[in-house]
Amino acid sequence: MRFLRENSLSLFFGAIFLAALAGQAVAGWHDLDNQLVAQGLDPVGFGYYLRSADFAVDVAENWQSEYLQFLLYIVATVWLVQRGSPESKSMDDVGLEDDEDQLLGDHTTPDSPRWARAGGLRTAVFSWSLSLMMGAVFLASWAVQSVAGWAAYNQTRLQDLQATLSWGRYTASADFWSRTLQNWQSEFLAVGSMAVLSVYLRQRGSPESKPVGDAHHRTGGTG
Repeated sequence: MRFLRENSLSLFFGAIFLAALAGQAVAGWHDLDNQLVAQGLDPVGFGYYLRSADFAVDVAENWQSEYLQFLLYIVATVWLVQRGSPESKSMDDVGLEDDEDQLLGDHTTPDSPRWARAGGLRTAVFSWSLSLMMGAVFLASWAVQSVAGWAAYNQTRLQDLQATLSWGRYTASADFWSRTLQNWQSEFLAVGSMAVLSVYLRQRGSPESKPVGDAHHRTGGTG
């Protein structure tokens, strides 16, 4: 029970992620089969759909946009601020901050992470490890999206008796960028809305909100 309580946030989102992914897989399978039947083709099995480019591209295009959102937000909030938002640092803390604020160098503590105490390259890498990981997952999922989208797009063209495209031509195509930008714009809107709406609106008890009675202009405070 202690483990569940101490990890309830990650377990909750992990569970609903798997449920949503399973639901997407089932709905996508039925949708594809409906399209195939409408075209006079045989439907496919669920296992085949899970291995298909159609399923891979639908999953990957969402993953890459989510990790891009977090990558940009993590890096942008180092230097950019929003007056009154709990999602922003204080106006006086813009930038990478000094070693004392970041508990580095002579300011490390006995329970500081080992790489934070190591100094040199290891500490430099660790200082950017969150954005590096987010960036790596974004690039990997975007690459998967491009390859899976390319395969799915060419499969459709073959069914329509059209010539296939090379991967390079596909990544410059309207289909690829339509898939990409429709996800990016929604993520950017959501993040921007959170930064601005949290200036004036509250959620009691949430660390993503200021205390209910906090002044609108207070920046960086959490409830």
